[in-house]
Formats: sequence, C-alpha cells, structure tokens
Amino acid sequence: MIELSLAQRMTGRITDALPPRGPQRSLLLSSFVNRVGNGLFNTASVLYFTRVVHLSAAQVGLGLTIAGVVGLFAGIPAGDLADRRGPRGVMMLTLAVQALTMTAFVFVHAWGAFTLIASLDLLAASANNAARGALIARVGGDRPAAFRARLRTFVNVGVVCGTLGAAFAVQIDSRAAYTALILANAASYVGCGLLLLRVPNYQALPRPKRESRWAALADRPFALFALLDGAMGLQYPVASLLLPIWIAAHTHAPRWTVAAVYAVNSAVCALFQLRIGSAVETPRQGGRALRLAGLLFLLSCPLMALTADVPPWAAIVLLLVAITVHSVGEVWQSSAGFALGFGLAPEHAQGQYQGLVGLGFDTGQALAPALLATVCLGLGQLGWLLLGVFFAVLGLLGPPLTAWAERTRPPAPAASTSG
Repeated sequence: MIELSLAQRMTGRITDALPPRGPQRSLLLSSFVNRVGNGLFNTASVLYFTRVVHLSAAQVGLGLTIAGVVGLFAGIPAGDLADRRGPRGVMMLTLAVQALTMTAFVFVHAWGAFTLIASLDLLAASANNAARGALIARVGGDRPAAFRARLRTFVNVGVVCGTLGAAFAVQIDSRAAYTALILANAASYVGCGLLLLRVPNYQALPRPKRESRWAALADRPFALFALLDGAMGLQYPVASLLLPIWIAAHTHAPRWTVAAVYAVNSAVCALFQLRIGSAVETPRQGGRALRLAGLLFLLSCPLMALTADVPPWAAIVLLLVAITVHSVGEVWQSSAGFALGFGLAPEHAQGQYQGLVGLGFDTGQALAPALLATVCLGLGQLGWLLLGVFFAVLGLLGPPLTAWAERTRPPAPAASTSG
C-alpha cells in the first residue's frame, strides 16, 4: 500500500507538472524523448565498449576523459551563437551531429575512432546544453527558473525510463541488444529535433552597443557563481557514484541497498523538484536556497559516514534517511542554480551565460571521481565529514555572492515575477 501510494503521488505530481499545449509542452516533450534515449545508452555504454568493441576499461576511461576535456570548449561559443542567431537552430544542428555520432559508435572497432567520435559527441552535447539554456529562458518567459524545475521533473523520469529499458539489453548481453540501444538513442535525437519544430524560432534580442563580445567571461560575480555552481555540483556523483562504492566496500548493508538508494533519490527529486523550484525564482531566493542546500549536505554526509559502524538493519535505515536528506538538498541546490543562472544573466546573452555555467558544471563533474575517491574513500569517515563542511561553506557563500551580483546588474526595465 505504501509503494502504491508513493507511485500514485509521483504520477499525480508528474501529471500536474505537464504544462498546457504550447511551446513549453513541446520543449518539455522534446527533452523527455532525448533523456529516455540517453538513459538507454548511458546505462549500457561502458559494457558495449568493453564487451563488444573489446576496449579495456582503462581505454574507455581515458577516451571519455579526453572527450570530456574537448567538450568543455564548445559551451560558451555555442551559447554566443545561439544568442546571435537564435537558440532553436543551434540546437537542431547539435542534435543532428549527435544523431550521427551515436550511429557511428556502432561501427567503432578501435580506441582512436572511439575517442574521436566521443569527442565530437561531447562537443555537440556541450553546445546543445548552452543553446538549450537560451531556449529555456525564452520559452519560460517571466519565470524561466520555474519552467526549468518543471522540465527537470520530466527529465528525471525520462532517464529512469531509459535506464529500466536498458536493463533488458544488459541482461541479454549481446551485440544486437547493445546496438539496438545505441540506435534507439540516435533516434531519440531525431525525435527531439522533430518536436523542437513545434517551438517558435525565437530571433536574437538586441545587444547593448558597448557590451564586450564575451560579456559572460568579464562578469566577475557571474563567473564566480559558475565556479561555485560547479563545485556544488560535486554532490551529484555522491549519490550516483560514491555512495554505491561506499555501501559495497565499507558497510554491512546488503547489496540491494544500492538500488534502493537510487530509487529513493529519483523519487524524492521527482516529488519535490516542481514544488521547491517554483518557490525559488529570484536571485535572492536562489542565494538562500544555496545556503539551505549546503546545510542539508552538512547533515547528510555525516549520516552516510555513520553507516560503516552499525549492523546491517541500522545501515539500511541510516542510508535511506541520509539519501532522503541529500536528495532534498539536491533539489534546493538545483533550484538555486536555475534561479541564479537565469536571473543574473542578461536576456540577450542567456546562451553565452548558460555556456559559462555549463563550463563550470562540466569541469566539476570531470574532476569529481578523482576528488571524491581521494577524500571519502581515501580518508573514510573523516572524508565524509570534510565533504559535508565543504558543501556547507559553499552554501554559505550563496547570499553574499548574490548580493554582490545584484549590485553589479544594470537597471532592468521590469523585475522578474517572484514566486
């Protein structure tokens, strides 16, 4: 009955998040289709490249690291292009490239080709994210942060659906099954692009004549926010990468707890993203939300550390409590990022500014595995405590950083609608 009630609440919350017919619904459905495909591919990609292409795990890791570094360079230029030429066209181009690169993975037989195609794919992905941020700002109207929270609810559901679908191919464990996943992901880029045709082709907004070409890089408060957001983004791999390893290697909890933790994380984000995100729309609200997120992580990290010292049943309880607290913090942190990222960026340069945010986030994600493994797996429980303090300090910087950024914004003709 409890599981049924939770499923009903999630279904109702997701249904409520669906906007009426129009550009917002079209962009939401487009993103959903794309993320289902990503969930299919990401879940099984390493297995495909190691078991079918016969690359070593080290070769796959090195190739993806190189591709990730290459991809970092695309976000800001692509965002600037989206600002000057319109975001939808840039997104359509990047989706076409990703459909081609994904299809090309089927024909990969060597590490060099794998690395080249992965680099092109992540260049296109980085460019897509920047242009997508600009499009979200235009489609979201006066409330882009609230729309981004609505969008993230469906994105999470799409990834989960894709992950569940990939489980069948992983169980079959054949070239044909993995190839079907890859081609399905390629098709999702095509479907995403077709649905984007129902979104208006917004034209560029006028720029101030004396503004620097790379205004985002010259905007010191925003650049510091992008750095802060990237550092706070280390909390995402805590749930997806670090905690599963910790459970298996340092606790007495049964292995199925890893799946339970993932399910709780997904459920909490789906249940609360829209409610919390709709209440965090202005930069000032974003700064306070960032502070609250840091304090929640300060609570969740020590709870995760305690799981190494207790019997199995207590470890399960502590892990479920810890991941619930952490997931609520994740929702507050992501909502803060949306409010600050959109609210501090000028409307005519949203693409370039979102590209800078993406650069900070992607850099943090690239460094996360090594940093988290060194701190938490290397130092054990002390590492968890230091990680919690790290997040709390970053969160406390949110309000003063927001105040500084707001003082440096040019006067706006109209204020954003506050939630």
